[in-house]
Order: sequence, then C-alpha cells, then structure tokens
Amino acid sequence: MEKMAINDSNYRIRKGKIISTRQMTPHEKLFEIALDGDRGLDHDPGQFVMVSMFGVGEAPISVCSSPTHRGSFELCVRAAGRVTETMHRLEAGDEIGIRGPFGKGFPIRVLEGNDLLIVAGGLGIVPLRSLINFVFDNRKDFGKVHTLLGCKSVDDILFGNELEQWRMRMDVHYECTLDKGSVEWTGHVGLITSLIPGVHLEPERTFAIVVGPPIMFRFVIKELLAKNIPESQILVSLERHMKCGVGKCGHCQIQDYYCCTDGPVFKYSDIKHIKEAL
Repeated sequence: MEKMAINDSNYRIRKGKIISTRQMTPHEKLFEIALDGDRGLDHDPGQFVMVSMFGVGEAPISVCSSPTHRGSFELCVRAAGRVTETMHRLEAGDEIGIRGPFGKGFPIRVLEGNDLLIVAGGLGIVPLRSLINFVFDNRKDFGKVHTLLGCKSVDDILFGNELEQWRMRMDVHYECTLDKGSVEWTGHVGLITSLIPGVHLEPERTFAIVVGPPIMFRFVIKELLAKNIPESQILVSLERHMKCGVGKCGHCQIQDYYCCTDGPVFKYSDIKHIKEAL
C-alpha cells in the first residue's frame, strides 16, 4: 500500500502568521491569519481548524470568516483554557500552527435558492458569521434571509459594527435581543425564542440554521417546529470537546456519530432521537 505523505494528510500542521488582532470583549479576541505558501485555507462555512500553540497544546476553533475572504482567514477565540489563554497573549507577527479545515459545514448547495432563518445564541454568531457573510457576498443565490441573535448583555455582543450594517440592509431581516437589558440598550429584551413567532416565513422553502449553547437548542427547535419548518430543514451545529479533528480519539463521539467528521453540522431529523445530542 502506498504511504501518504504527511504534507497530504490531516496530520499536517501548517504555519500561520497572525496579521492582526482585535480585542472584542474581555474574553474574546479576533485574529486574522495567513498561511505559509500560496494556498489559502479553502474552507466551507461551518468548518473548524485545529490551532496548535507550540509547547502548549492544540484546540478546535471555528472559522468565522467567509471563504470569499481570500488570502487570510479569521478566528474569534474565547480565552477558556491553556491553549486559548496562551493564544490571547499573541499579537501581529506571531506564529501559530494550523491543521484543517475539518468537519462538515453548512450545505451551501442545498441552501441555495431557499429562504434562510439563522438563529445565533451567544458565541454561535462566530461560525454563523462565516455563513452570513458568504450569503451576503452571493446574495442573488438565496431567497429571504432572517437573522436572529441572542446575547446575555451588551458587553457580550460580538462584531457590533457588522451587526449594525446587517440591521441597515434592506435585503435582510435582522433582530437582536438581550437576556438582560441596560440603560444603553434600546432594543428587544428577552430570550431568543421570543423573536421567532414574529418572523413571517414560508416553511416549505425555509431552512433554519441554529448555533448556540446546548440549553438553547431544545427551546428554539420547538418554536421552529411550531412554524411548520420540516425537521430535515433544521440544521444545528453541535459543540463537543474535540481532540484530534479526524474521528480517531473518540472525545466528540455521540453514539454512532463523531462531531468532528460527521458534523459539526447535522440535520435535526438525523439526531433528534439521540438524547445526548440536544
């Protein structure tokens, strides 16, 4: 049997150079990264990469930039462990290791020509930003677009300037709600599920895409089903602790599925019977 060269395998670590950084909240930092050589990342919206901090470890991070953004890609990283906390100390000019991209992202070809209802809770906006900007850059290929965002507080809102641009677009229905209001917040206050009943849609031609904390899924999906959106047209992206990214270590296994290779994006109809999934 012919042996596969490490340069052609999923175990290859490519050198990534940090082009710029931006502190978005006290806990999240945005990194723009370029890979060595002429080849870019070549990812699909919804995929992730394994980020290596040399001498520290490796962690899975969702790509938050659109594939239409050529020459570099972006990662929004929450400091939540040794790898990510070390990464937060890096600045422009520093280098990291990148494996991937990995996983099954959002099925763009299936979504084309249909209406989209995008529901993001908290950090769920990170992988969904990749999809949303891809849709905006190919707007004629999609029908109506509804984007709903839920955050805990004003301080937890990511990509604030971009969200304001989304709100101003005439070809997108965008709403944001906060769990907890404040003096400076004049928008909607309440759980994200409170926004769904007010969305006017044609269920037979609508795909709903949901990303957020696990506790959110059950309640959001209940509202989507009440809107008569078919179960096969509800897509969810699951978060699990991934170690290898290639379906070998078993850390992200949910019964017969591996989130890193069978997902992270799944049809609700395929996993609704798995108690551990949602």
